[in-house]
Amino acid sequence: MRIIDSIKSILTEQIKSYRVLLELLQRERECLINLDAPEVENLSKEKDTTLLRLRLLEEERLRLIKEYSVDNAILGNVSLQSLSELTADNDFQLIRSQLISLLQSIQELNDFNMILIDRSLSVVRNSVGFLESCGLHINPNNTGIMLSKEI
Repeated sequence: MRIIDSIKSILTEQIKSYRVLLELLQRERECLINLDAPEVENLSKEKDTTLLRLRLLEEERLRLIKEYSVDNAILGNVSLQSLSELTADNDFQLIRSQLISLLQSIQELNDFNMILIDRSLSVVRNSVGFLESCGLHINPNNTGIMLSKEI
């Protein structure tokens, strides 16, 4: 397989993984709105796995680009746009556009989810403050587990 084909393959896998991440963020938004904390936790684990996959793909992409640069005696950074120009392959322009669009959508959704999380935390802090003002002091070391012993 040519190195250019390998780079395209890695970029295609990155696009797929970014789409998975976008879908996870959309599901997370719904769970945050519905206050479904257990599902938010599950989605967080899935996001971590997807992000690990994206990091590995990015490392491989960078390795392949470096190999291409060395093989073709190219100095400096090689971007998708320059790859398109060097190879006369418009697929790189299409991939670049898809990546930009996905990354912008992910950024917007991630920012929105952060706002939802901040608001939820604010409500919890205010509720705890209200309870403490009423004389109920919550032990921060409490694990939240309640045990009962039946006689």
